[in-house]
Amino acid sequence: MCTVVVRWAPHAPVLLLALRDELVGRPFDDPGRWWPEQPQAVGGRDQVAGGTWCVTDVPTGSTALVLNRPQRRVAAQGAPSRGVLPLLAVRHGGGWPAHLELAGMASFALVLASPDAVTVWEFDGARLTSSPLPPGTHMVTSGGAEDGKVDRHLRDFVAADTAELWPGLAARDGEQDDLSALLVRHRSDGSTWATVFGQLLKAQPGRLAISSSRTPAMAQTWEQRTWP
Repeated sequence: MCTVVVRWAPHAPVLLLALRDELVGRPFDDPGRWWPEQPQAVGGRDQVAGGTWCVTDVPTGSTALVLNRPQRRVAAQGAPSRGVLPLLAVRHGGGWPAHLELAGMASFALVLASPDAVTVWEFDGARLTSSPLPPGTHMVTSGGAEDGKVDRHLRDFVAADTAELWPGLAARDGEQDDLSALLVRHRSDGSTWATVFGQLLKAQPGRLAISSSRTPAMAQTWEQRTWP
């Protein structure tokens, strides 16, 4: 996951736009109930590692999203995959760090959004910190302040009257080879990184609506599903 936009107010549905950047060709499943040990969790599944970049616990309306961070790009041998983090967060809430050994993991940012609070945890490969976000509209990115996305785009998401406008805002410039772009396509050493999935979520206790697309630059390809 490389860009997250979240809008929340206490006791209101949480609105989230999640844009996932990944190697083109890495297989994944669209959002569904993929984890028997957490049957009420709905999210996309990475077919390589089995984890997820974004998942919602439907009964509680809590959603967790993980973004890669650059400080430590490669995990130590045997360290947990970052894809387990969202599942742990929606299961254990703010107490999730007690259920995982972070030593050796690659760096990340983890967003946990519920109807009552939004918290961002950041791990630089050595130290874990957490910050609560106040009510409002916020953007979290894989590059942090250095990638320029917040300065370039956040004001437009804040100004949008409804979150239904967010996919159009993300797609308006198309794919770019630019760190500050929302939708990216970058070729390096024979591989291509691109925004391979976009999803707009509206989550509240007992009901989840997801509009998603594997080609988020094309507005007509976004389709909605709901999980009551």
